[in-house]
Amino acid sequence: MLTKRIIPCLDIKDGRTVKGVNFIDLRDAGDPVELAEIYAKSGADELVFLDISATEEKRKTLANLVRRVAEKVNIPFTVGGGISSVEDVDILLKNGADKVSINSSAVKNPDLINELAAKFGSQCITVAIDAKQVNGEWLVHLVGGKVPTDINLFQWAKEVEERGAGEILFTSMNNDGTKEGFANEALAVLSSELNIPIIASGGAGNMQHFCDTFIEGKADAALAASVFHFKEIEIKDLKEELRRNGVEVRL
Repeated sequence: MLTKRIIPCLDIKDGRTVKGVNFIDLRDAGDPVELAEIYAKSGADELVFLDISATEEKRKTLANLVRRVAEKVNIPFTVGGGISSVEDVDILLKNGADKVSINSSAVKNPDLINELAAKFGSQCITVAIDAKQVNGEWLVHLVGGKVPTDINLFQWAKEVEERGAGEILFTSMNNDGTKEGFANEALAVLSSELNIPIIASGGAGNMQHFCDTFIEGKADAALAASVFHFKEIEIKDLKEELRRNGVEVRL
C-alpha cells in the first residue's frame, strides 16, 4: 500500500508566504525559503509553492525564488502560478522544481495538458482544480477562485486524467480557510472515478480532519497551509496520529 503524503502549501504573493481565508484577506505567514527548509526537516513528504498573484497579474512565477527554495529542500517540490506554456514549465523545472501545477491555463487551453505531459512526462504535471458546490453541483472556478464556470468538477477531472496529468490537486472553495474539514464526499467520488492520485486541499483544521480525508475521502495526499505555518499542527505529531488511526505514512 502506498503511503499517504502530507504536503504543506506555500502560497506566495510578492515573494512572501501568505494564507487567506477563502482566498481573500491574506495575512503574512513568513519567508518562503525559511519555511521550506523547516518543512523539509520536519517530515513533510512534499511541498507545493503557488504564486497566487501570478495568474491574476499575468506575470510568471518567480523562478529565482523557486531556485532559492530548491537549494534548501531535499523533498519533491511542485510549483504553480501563471504557468501557461511549455517554456514556463521548462524554466521552473530547470530552476529546481520537481513538478508543476497548472490550473486556469488548463481550462482555457486543455491541449496544454497533453503538450506538457508529452514533453516532460505525466509525473511532472499536476492539474489544480478549484471547485465550489453551487446548488448541489460542483463547478470549476478560475483565477484563484474568482471566476465561476459551468464546468462540472468530475467531468473535468476525468478529462484531465485522459489528457495525461499525473495527479490532481482539488481545492474545495466551500471548505478552504474554514478549518472545518476537507470535502470528503467529493474527494471519495474523484478517487473512485480516477486512477491518478488526488491531493485534498481546503479545510484542514485539526488532526482528525486529515484522518478523515484519507479514510473517508480516500485522498492520496493532504495539503494545508495555515495549520502548519502557524504551528497549530506539527507534522511529526500528525503522522504519529495518522499511524495510530491505521493510515500508512512515512515517519
